[in-house]
Amino acid sequence: MTPCFPRAPHIPLLGTLMLLAGAAMAQPAAYPAKPIQLIAQQPPGSGSDAMTRVWADCAARELGQAVVVQNKPGANGILAVNYLKGQPADGYNLLSIGMSQMTITPYVYKQAPYDPLRDFDGVAVLGTSPLVLAVPAGQGITNLSDLQKLARATPGGVNFGSPGKGSPAHLLTSALVEKLGVPGTHVPFVGEGAGLTALMGQQIHAMTLVIGTAAAQVKAGKLVPLALFGAERSALLPDVPTIAEALSAASDLARPAWIAVVAKAGTPPELLGKLNAITEKCRGDAQYKSRLEAMNVTLTSSAPGDVRTWASRDAAVWRPLIDKLGLATE
Repeated sequence: MTPCFPRAPHIPLLGTLMLLAGAAMAQPAAYPAKPIQLIAQQPPGSGSDAMTRVWADCAARELGQAVVVQNKPGANGILAVNYLKGQPADGYNLLSIGMSQMTITPYVYKQAPYDPLRDFDGVAVLGTSPLVLAVPAGQGITNLSDLQKLARATPGGVNFGSPGKGSPAHLLTSALVEKLGVPGTHVPFVGEGAGLTALMGQQIHAMTLVIGTAAAQVKAGKLVPLALFGAERSALLPDVPTIAEALSAASDLARPAWIAVVAKAGTPPELLGKLNAITEKCRGDAQYKSRLEAMNVTLTSSAPGDVRTWASRDAAVWRPLIDKLGLATE
């Protein structure tokens, strides 16, 4: 009788099974497999920070993973940008960024600290918000003519604050002061909140603020709004004239601020697409909408590539103005 031995495994089949098992083990975990870091370039309490946290809360709910906000204020966003550039381009490091950092800040330095069109990949434009020029209450200033008279009567002219060099507030107010034909001195602060405190404390004469920040203090009787940097009046402050109504020569300054979420350049497109889809879902979320609309943010639908498109469009306006005003420094 021929002895019966166990049949040896089929080597090619065994090898295939082992390769498949190894491939399965090598597959990365579904994104996001860990908390996402969202860098805020303004300090806590600022309008930008508040908008950032609204997106973070909604994105966390939709993704089923924590979105942790890390504030890195300073140098009007440059510190936050440099921090992002030092992180991996893996979808776990995002930055909320404003029109300022995307279209103004790099160009107020003769040696640009970063390139917004090359250093970032867009996730989404979240929305737009108008800006308001305001002065402290109790100064007898109710319109631009009053501010003009104050500047002419004050040595050194009008002292105006901003959240930092290169912010929309800096550029808009500088341009307006020039159109008024009066001297002015820019006083930069680390974030909008610090400037607001100085404004209400009458340490500076005027400041351009996000309307959501300004409106609360206007209604509290602490600030007087002079003009809205938008094409239409806002329902939040319906009695405030647009910049064109307040000064026809300044109609070109009707430019709202906007905020976006970006990732470091080189982030996988599929992750950007997923984050963009989450943002679109949030636009339909009642809590998300109500929180942003309470800040007078007009929600915007956008694709990842729209962030660069918006940046290019606005930079084409701001860069010549920066050159005209001689704002670029070393």
